Amino acid sequence: MLNSFLGKLGVPPAWQIHDVWGLEPELLLLLPQPVLGLMLLFPITEQYREQEAAQLHPVSEKLYYMKQTVSNACGTVALLHCVANGRATGRLQLAPGSPLEDFLQATALLSPEERAVRLEGEEAIVKVHDEAAREGQTAAPELEDKVDYHFVALVEVDGGLYQLDGRRSGPELCGPCPEGEFLTRAAAVCKVGGRHCDDHDPDRHCDDHDPDRHDDDTILTVTMMTRS
Repeated sequence: MLNSFLGKLGVPPAWQIHDVWGLEPELLLLLPQPVLGLMLLFPITEQYREQEAAQLHPVSEKLYYMKQTVSNACGTVALLHCVANGRATGRLQLAPGSPLEDFLQATALLSPEERAVRLEGEEAIVKVHDEAAREGQTAAPELEDKVDYHFVALVEVDGGLYQLDGRRSGPELCGPCPEGEFLTRAAAVCKVGGRHCDDHDPDRHCDDHDPDRHDDDTILTVTMMTRS
């Protein structure tokens, strides 16, 4: 469903969504490169709810961030964050006149809140989302359904690793991200399962983390957007 959704939005077919089967360094080496972004799906806990205010830092002017105001749309927002920031950094070009290219051009100068409102009324994106959902085997949740899991995106922009969560008050800078280290550094953030990036030292490398630590098994699913 996700790859169908990407294609209908205007993403070139060379870019695909892949599951990440493990966060250990030897498993990360098996993944296709380059990686445009990671999406982490984790259970919503009381700790997460208590920390919904982001720890704000100065961010790159290129960074594209939007709020999530539609219920049960966190997966869509996380995917849009990956694509939008790939486009912003020149790694990905969307098809001219495609629904997402038009949306990103129209919202480039808007605030995160205004972008969210614009997305609510973006009929072209809603239409391709519904079409892709009908092609999938699992029915998407209704807007009013209670969902206890949440998606966030991890992206690299201008040498910084960011966690983008539409429910937070803003983007979170997790720390520096030297060229070629996005996957290992993003995996380190995934291991703490959606907690604030400031809950660990942003300058620590992935190897500084216990590879068997998954914080009470809060990790559910990690997917990535990569070029095949």
